[in-house]
Amino acid sequence: MSRAVDGELLAERTATVLAHLDRVAAHLPSDPADLRPMSSPTDTVVLHLWQAIQVVIDLATATCVRLGLGSPPTYGDAFRRLAEAGLLDPQLGARLARAAAFRNLLVHAYGRLDLQRVHAIAQSGPNDLRAFLAALRDQT
Repeated sequence: MSRAVDGELLAERTATVLAHLDRVAAHLPSDPADLRPMSSPTDTVVLHLWQAIQVVIDLATATCVRLGLGSPPTYGDAFRRLAEAGLLDPQLGARLARAAAFRNLLVHAYGRLDLQRVHAIAQSGPNDLRAFLAALRDQT
């Protein structure tokens, strides 16, 4: 079986994700009520959370193809396939599939976002993104 991902590429993508997550953490207000529509902190949190999730999605999709798992029809399917192949814990795969759906909301429904939900995800979601990167690292 081929390696899940090239080590150098993974290191670069990991640094990118971590930089985005640092920006999320730096701009996320402690009180969810302080995340308000059309404000700089909200825009920063949403943009960098979206970018971090997108890099992880891109890695998941490329890993599926590289490992011969096929080209997933949806972003969420990429994580489900990796979990089915044993690369990810099934619960982590399910949470990352939900993160992919959340990414779609960030991109396509920005004006209708539930900012309380965005705040909760910005606090808890980064751990899942880091866990995904660690799972890939452990496969290289």
